[in-house]
Amino acid sequence: MQKQPERTGDRGIQLICQFEGLRLERYRDAVGLWTIGYGHLILKEEMEKLTKITTGEAKDLLRKDLKRTEDGVKKLLNNASTQNQFDALVSFAFNLGVGNFKKSTLLKKFNAGDIQGAALQFKSWNKAGGKVLTGLTRRREAEMKLFLS
Repeated sequence: MQKQPERTGDRGIQLICQFEGLRLERYRDAVGLWTIGYGHLILKEEMEKLTKITTGEAKDLLRKDLKRTEDGVKKLLNNASTQNQFDALVSFAFNLGVGNFKKSTLLKKFNAGDIQGAALQFKSWNKAGGKVLTGLTRRREAEMKLFLS
């Protein structure tokens, strides 16, 4: 029996950083939410403090956000995953939120042992605000490729 990965591996972190990008000043994301660093969603109580950050602060925020996402993903998995599957699922949940991951057909198929079916579900999640985004399409393809490797 394979052991469930506890943390995102290097390939997963690289994928997340590549697609989130690094922004040291806050900005509104594709759906208008305030964001900073490597895709850190700024909470209401952080609005005044998080207008500009350093690269080190961005990495610290990423570590905290990743831990929260990893913990959420681990709680939802009924089957052990490979490191690459875990990394892809964490990237997916990091981008969409653990709540959306929890409701996804991708998770249902993974938990049912349908790895190929789960992999095909990545492609369905390429919209923001109802519009297909090229960046999300590329991200989902990269996550699917990592998931299947």
